[in-house]
Amino acid sequence: MLQKYLVLALAGAAGTLARFWLGGVVQRLAGEGFPLGNFIVNISGCLLFGLVYAVIESRSGLPGEMRLYVLTGFMGAYTTFSTYMFESVALMQHGQWLAASANLLGQTVLGVACIMAGLALGRFF
Repeated sequence: MLQKYLVLALAGAAGTLARFWLGGVVQRLAGEGFPLGNFIVNISGCLLFGLVYAVIESRSGLPGEMRLYVLTGFMGAYTTFSTYMFESVALMQHGQWLAASANLLGQTVLGVACIMAGLALGRFF
């Protein structure tokens, strides 16, 4: 069990470093004004998440823990946006359009509202 946690932590560290590096490089090249670094990280994370998930699911020779290490560890640290999008698409694929819409709109709208509330609370204290 300890080995699983260690591999998961190392995968998360790799995802964090990849996010920091790619986001920084892209933002330096793009300049200020639009958060292109984070945009590219989130979109590339969606592509990578879908690719990794499909490859792991279609290759019966790969251990099930591989999904945990790559998707939860690396991708979870790289971007949670990809998980948010993956879960929304999974709901759509199962015909659960109301749930998918609630997930997309709910997390987006509530996320913005909570950032605003957190900023206001932070300024208050």
